[in-house]
Amino acid sequence: MTTYTDDTTGLLFKAVIFDVDGTLVDSNDLHIEAWREAFAHYGISLTYEDVHAHIGKGGDQLMPAFLSKEQVDKFGAELEGLRIEIFTRDYLPQARPFPKVRELFERLRSDGVQIALATSSKEVELETHLQNLGVKDLVEYATSADDAEHSKPEPDIFEAALARLDDLSADDVLVIGDTPYDAIAAAKAGMRTIALSSGGFMEDALRDAGAIAVFIDVADLLERYDEWAGLRASISLATSDTNT
Repeated sequence: MTTYTDDTTGLLFKAVIFDVDGTLVDSNDLHIEAWREAFAHYGISLTYEDVHAHIGKGGDQLMPAFLSKEQVDKFGAELEGLRIEIFTRDYLPQARPFPKVRELFERLRSDGVQIALATSSKEVELETHLQNLGVKDLVEYATSADDAEHSKPEPDIFEAALARLDDLSADDVLVIGDTPYDAIAAAKAGMRTIALSSGGFMEDALRDAGAIAVFIDVADLLERYDEWAGLRASISLATSDTNT
């Protein structure tokens, strides 16, 4: 079991900002395949592992991992447009919410916690996920890559979500995501992250990126709600063993 120590005084966290892909929706593998197809169209063969290592980034951050600056300038916009077309047409209809998302959101709202979403995906993808999740009535604000100049691991998307929450500072907010890039982006925005392993990243990678705790998935968060929901946003991890 994970044990926490609270090293601050003040209010409990007042809002949670959730990542979407891999956190609330089982879609990381679908994004990987769409990226692989798009790169292959330009003669670049990538393995599943190649792309997974960068999943959670938006296209502006992911493409430079595999393209030179000259290639990005020459056909990067076209490649990302093709990726969006492939994903929206072939893969987005396959994306399914993870279990217990609405139940977790209802529990948080019953405790007076505001909820926001922050994703590196495009607005059209976010809207589809919101509809499938059935949580629009519980979400204060949702921000996508279209709302920020730079995607994760830059902090822009989390900062945009924070700006829409009522009179809150970064210390009032907890981020929940599934990739190292969520934790890195959140830290740059002054927020702490609880990570989920549902996106396919190992616990060590998530902790090394700054996650203060790692749970399995949304259902695990709900089942073990009392272990983490009483924590302040600014907390430190005292001792832990593997959660799996």
